[in-house]
Amino acid sequence: MYLRALSNLAEAQVHTVSSEDLAAAVGVGSAKLRKDLSHLGSYGVRGVGYEVDYLVYHISRVLGLTQDWRVVIVGVGNLGHALANYGGFASRGFTVVGLLDADPAVIGQSVAGLTVRPVAELEDVVHAEVAQIGVVATPAEVAQQVCDRLVAAGVGSVLNFAPCVLAVPDSVMVRKVDLSTELQILAFHEQRRAVTDAADEEREVASR
Repeated sequence: MYLRALSNLAEAQVHTVSSEDLAAAVGVGSAKLRKDLSHLGSYGVRGVGYEVDYLVYHISRVLGLTQDWRVVIVGVGNLGHALANYGGFASRGFTVVGLLDADPAVIGQSVAGLTVRPVAELEDVVHAEVAQIGVVATPAEVAQQVCDRLVAAGVGSVLNFAPCVLAVPDSVMVRKVDLSTELQILAFHEQRRAVTDAADEEREVASR
């Protein structure tokens, strides 16, 4: 989150930023921001703030984003298609090097400058492109099989968009992105807010 906010500042040609302004851009308190950045060995200058370009580089280095990470996407439906075309990957050190799908109607199509390959060639693509990260954007019923093949081919990290939990060896990192769960969380908070607002209104009416 800090890196995203700082990158936006850098694109806007902002060279220094105060802890208060950067904290506001991220949505945290300035004291927490200063503490977080101090763990990285980054300290602002009193009355000047933080140097934006230096922090961008420093945080990128800590996150491992100063090198190129090669990504394959398995499943080029609506979601996979959108991910392949997302321009924010390249600017943050991620290069999509392979697209794979099982649908004959999709195989052979050109998406974001890449030709969609048949999923049967998954291992060949991972090896040829030296991919380190795999994105699973398939239906749930085939996600585990795809994940197993990615891991066996040498992929060390998996980003899972399928609506299921993937089992992987301890040496492999998996991050799950579940949009429906996030929407349910928002719905829960909206419901609580509605109940609270209704209770406040009842108390206000009763006090009149």
